[in-house]
Amino acid sequence: MALDDWLLDELVAGRGSAVFRLYTWSVPTLSLGFHQRRLEAHWGLLEEQGRIALVRRPSGGRAVLHGGCLTYALLWPDAPGPRTLAYRLASLWLQEGLASLGHPLRFGVGTTNQQSPSCFATSTAADLVEADGAKRVGSAQLWRQGHLLQHGSLQLDPTPELWKAVFGMEPPPLPALPIGAEALVNHLRRAAEVGLGGKPFDEQPLSRGELAAIEPRRERFQLRAAASAPSLSPLN
Repeated sequence: MALDDWLLDELVAGRGSAVFRLYTWSVPTLSLGFHQRRLEAHWGLLEEQGRIALVRRPSGGRAVLHGGCLTYALLWPDAPGPRTLAYRLASLWLQEGLASLGHPLRFGVGTTNQQSPSCFATSTAADLVEADGAKRVGSAQLWRQGHLLQHGSLQLDPTPELWKAVFGMEPPPLPALPIGAEALVNHLRRAAEVGLGGKPFDEQPLSRGELAAIEPRRERFQLRAAASAPSLSPLN
């Protein structure tokens, strides 16, 4: 999260360029949207028990449980508006990539469920759903001076027990995709290369100086269970 936030600031400062990242999570992690202020007390207990890690995202939206999923981040300089158009254009590569696997996705038509903290409790125009309405991808945005950071979580094999412990409900009833996780990453990378520029991506590892610049931001996006009570410390 700190890396994506820094990349967006690099765009604002005129030092950056378009970036696409596709990644997984080393441990089950609950990420909260930037404006999400309601923190469920049992999330802190789950974090203290070591069942989940807690972070906040620089992008908006509601809580996403990362585990059995792929996450993407798209940094788009001078992205077109309005936001609904940007969501659609930024998601075309993903729609085309999954359609070629026999899973055509459409955008949701619902509104945000104010009663649930879970991003996957409803499907809005920012999200992609299967033909039967099951939500496959949840996305969220952050705009700074006309530049866009879009995050998305592609659910593959969420763990029902953990999902229920976090949200009190079952995960979306998603059909399995026809290829494994490693092959899927390669497939979606090729789809993104075609859909987000039409040429192979250049991989650019971060330099030591860049890593040093990102490090101070890490604390900004970390959440910890309060030591004296089974609740979370408030977001800044």
